[in-house]
Amino acid sequence: MFAAGTGPSQGALIKSLSFVKKVKMGKRMEKALKEKAAASSTSQDAADDESKTPEPYSCTGMFEQDFTELCRRSGLQQGEIPPVVIRPKRPPTPPPPDPKAQTQVSAEDGEEEQKEPEEPKPTTYTTKDKFQYFKPTVQVEMENEDKPATVTEIYIRGWKVDDTMMGVLKQCLPTIEKLHTLYFWNTGLTEKTIAELASFLPQCSNLKNLTLDGNPVLEENFALLIGDDSLLANVSFRNNHITDKGAEMIGKALSTAKSCNKNLISLNLSYNKITDIGATHIANGLRMNRVVLSLSLASNQISDTGAKKLGEVLSRFPLTHEETVERRKLIREKGSPDRKSPSPPSRGRAESKDRPGSKGSGTVLDKTDKKRDKSSKKKDGKKSDKDKDDSPTKSKAMDAKKEKEEDKTVKGGAKKDDKWKKAEMQGTKTAKGKKTVGGKDKKGALLPESETPDVVEAINPLMDSVENIDGQLWIPGNRALINLNLSRNQISEGGFKALLLGVQYQMTLNSLQPNPALKGLMRISLNKNAISPSNDAVSKLQELMTTRDPFYKPPSQSPDGDSQSHGGQ
Repeated sequence: MFAAGTGPSQGALIKSLSFVKKVKMGKRMEKALKEKAAASSTSQDAADDESKTPEPYSCTGMFEQDFTELCRRSGLQQGEIPPVVIRPKRPPTPPPPDPKAQTQVSAEDGEEEQKEPEEPKPTTYTTKDKFQYFKPTVQVEMENEDKPATVTEIYIRGWKVDDTMMGVLKQCLPTIEKLHTLYFWNTGLTEKTIAELASFLPQCSNLKNLTLDGNPVLEENFALLIGDDSLLANVSFRNNHITDKGAEMIGKALSTAKSCNKNLISLNLSYNKITDIGATHIANGLRMNRVVLSLSLASNQISDTGAKKLGEVLSRFPLTHEETVERRKLIREKGSPDRKSPSPPSRGRAESKDRPGSKGSGTVLDKTDKKRDKSSKKKDGKKSDKDKDDSPTKSKAMDAKKEKEEDKTVKGGAKKDDKWKKAEMQGTKTAKGKKTVGGKDKKGALLPESETPDVVEAINPLMDSVENIDGQLWIPGNRALINLNLSRNQISEGGFKALLLGVQYQMTLNSLQPNPALKGLMRISLNKNAISPSNDAVSKLQELMTTRDPFYKPPSQSPDGDSQSHGGQ
């Protein structure tokens, strides 16, 4: 009975257990399906988010914030983004110790040994963790370290600036209003990155100083950075392995017969591989350029041929065919500097008493003009003898009036524009209506750059006075350049003589035609060339340039006639 009774209960128990297992399995399956569906929905949402383009980032002008965010958006990880740090500066020299402030040992403590003062920690350097010094950083200088939007200088040294990093700089640099200096040293720039750098530098309105040292590029396309639209004033291309190929492009960027860089003041091309051919291209770039004040070609491979070309540009030179054609175009557009009267030549010859008009010029008159002449003659015949006597005086007065009007014109026949008038006036009105004297208001406070008077533009050298020698037009050379560095080259006696003649010509021209804006060469560096320092050409050039130095003071004469040198000379 017992064994038989237990049979059905065990079967029901087994059935109930299997039902419970099925229910649990169903719940598990349902839960797994829900999780799978949720995972698929999240992955689909993530895929949708990735497919959507992120919103473009608008730079705020705060360099550190913009640079970090743009690097993150470009795909760089947090540890790969170069930090923006303040550029370390040399500490100021501490003042000398004050003897009164030193503690004096009293009589009671005289027996005790005086303790040596602890030496302060050095402030000329800072210690960093291991390899921290070699990690890439972007060093900046700011007007006010408490204001992140006042970055003025950016220095990048010793790490590669690739296409991604140049794209980041392209977005954030133009928004920095006070940025005036950009420095790249040994950053592995390429042809593409230099071209991209040249594309957005004109957008940096206050950027004036650019240094690209230690960045050799095979294509040597550095001339893109100093094109016609460049606003840079001081540029350095040192140690970039620039050859004659790059020098030719740089020379064309300085000036041609039709174009000229009007902003570049200083150019440093030292420690390159420029030979006489490249120096000739640079000299050709100085023919029509009257803006560059300082040029350095030190530590190159220039010999006498290149030095002679530079000396020729400093003295005088004949115009090429292209330059002559361009000069004629300018004369036709603005008027000849030698011919003041803009009237047609045929009419001028007909009215001249010294040279009567030709028959061909008389045939140009129409019948109506002849009738007018007859009627005018009849009216003139009715005038009194007194009016006839006064007619020469009236014509002289009219000629004097015309001469006064012509005196107001500049060389080339064009009248002075507003910029020349502003340069002559001591006080000009700014955009806000304030009078300024040398960029200052009445109270003497400096004005922003936007309110300062415009800079006077240089006159085109093609419109300068010319001299016809053997069928060629010769013009005065470049007198705007005041500093030339040719140290550590291969120049010998012939090159020195050519430079000496150039300086002598400039001094003679300055005495005959003084120009305050064109002083001529004031300093030339020719150390360590292929010539003895005791050579006559070297000594003459040195003596001549000593008097050209603006800081030179001649020795004063004593009452007895002996010269006495000033202190410090």
